This record gives sequence, C-alpha cells and structure tokens, in this order.
Amino acid sequence: MHPTSTDSPTRPPRSRATLTAAVLTAPSLLLLLLVELEWHPLLSLDGDIARTTHRWAVDNPGATRAGRILSDWVWDPWAMRALCAVAVIWLAVRGAWWLALWLTGACAVGSAVQQGLKAAVDRPRPVWPDPVDSAHFAAFPSGHAMTATIVCGLLLWLLRRYGAGPTLWRTCLVLAVVSVVGVGLTRIWLGVHWPSDVLGGWLLGALTVALAVLTYARGPGGRTTNGT
Repeated sequence: MHPTSTDSPTRPPRSRATLTAAVLTAPSLLLLLLVELEWHPLLSLDGDIARTTHRWAVDNPGATRAGRILSDWVWDPWAMRALCAVAVIWLAVRGAWWLALWLTGACAVGSAVQQGLKAAVDRPRPVWPDPVDSAHFAAFPSGHAMTATIVCGLLLWLLRRYGAGPTLWRTCLVLAVVSVVGVGLTRIWLGVHWPSDVLGGWLLGALTVALAVLTYARGPGGRTTNGT
C-alpha cells in the first residue's frame, strides 16, 4: 500500500454500493424462495450435479483429500474469520477505531444472518451411501461460501479504500477469487452441499458486503477522512 494513501483513504462511491446491493437483492431472494418452496427443477438440477461430482470424488481420492484440506483448513470459516481479525487489529493499531468496529460488526452480522437462514430454511444436506466427508447443521446457505465471500469482499474493499498498489491489488484479487470460487466448488465436490447452497452463499455474501459498504458510507465513517 502507498503510505500517503493509508493516512488519507479515498471515500467509496455510495451510488456503486447502492446499485450493487439492488442488483444482488433480487436473485438472492429468488433463490431463497425457490429453495424454501422446494422448486422441482432446482432440486432436480441440484441432484444431477451433486450425484455427478460425488461420483468423481469417490473415483479420485487424491483430489478429494486435497479438497478436504482446502475446505477444512485453508478456506474454513474460522480461518477466514482469523484473517478478518488480523485486519481488525491492524486498523485498531492505526487508530481507525470506527473502521475496525465496522469490519467486526459486518462479519458478525454476516455470520448471524447465515446461521439464522440455515435454521429457518432447515434444508437437509446430501446423503450418500459412501460419503467422502461429513458436515452438520442445515445446508442452505453454504457457510463456507458465504463467509469466504464476505471476508474476501470486505478486505478487497479495504485494500481499495487504502490505496493498495496495482501489484498488491491484483495479487489479492486473484487470491480472493480463487478462495471464494474454490471453497464453493470443494463443498460440492465433497458432497456436503447442494450447488444451490453454494450459489446462495455467494449471492448472500456479496449482498452482505454491498450493504455493509453502503452502511459505512452513510454512517460516521463515511463522513470522515481517516476512518477513525
């Protein structure tokens, strides 16, 4: 990051966050409704994809072991929250208390929404006679996919706000995309989520990021120049 930009971060455009939130709301709510109503075409597509990927996972134990390591350790929700905690500490050390509190609150709200939706929808996970992994609690939305989307999205926003250089920005962007897409695909591969669970996690996670940025822009932090 450029030192001068760190002390004087640029203000995020409010209109962009508003537009992004508006665009993401409709598909997020539609998918949630279709899952809740158990819409047959969606369930049929979920089943077809899940059965195919599970067969691949059983036939390719090496790739499955790699998927478990990535899913259960590298991209685990707690690993993502730990990454977010590092960013919070960094902000607090720099005296950006409001921004640190906002980041903490955004991640906490995202986790609460995720768990609340899981309990409300109470969608069963896939069940296999020869499982390659296991998971507990309800399926929709995917907690791994949603948490990765929220954390990576918020951290990318922070990097942009604090004027990250082009090399750092591109590197982090690639890592974020690989992490978000990768964790979703591993959850399907391991047979612990339906594809629409992962899609729901991505959509709801992105919506959470957009709403969080919009909230920050309209709050005390959006009216200051240093995020304190």
